[in-house]
Amino acid sequence: MNGLLVVCNAPEPELAERIANVLVAEQLAACVNILAPCRSVYRWQGGVETAVEIPLLIKTRADVYPQLQRRLLELHPYEVPEIIAFDLQQGLPSYLTWVSQSVLSRA
Repeated sequence: MNGLLVVCNAPEPELAERIANVLVAEQLAACVNILAPCRSVYRWQGGVETAVEIPLLIKTRADVYPQLQRRLLELHPYEVPEIIAFDLQQGLPSYLTWVSQSVLSRA
């Protein structure tokens, strides 16, 4: 399985919950962890900004990533949301199988 861990931040808890529910219900993700709020400091349009954000850890398959990214862009209010993906190189085989079987094939 070519699994991915996708990281995305939401601006508020309600939206984080909605994104997680939509991605899992639509079988674009096997699981989404909604983490505790964090403070982000970043450069935007020439200035330094700060915001409280809710990190999301999204587990999916690489073949579904294009659809997942499109859906995140539809659901997210930011002009340029953080959406980054990491290849899952290692993991408990039974967990990785569960992730693979929990996500629909969209290829």
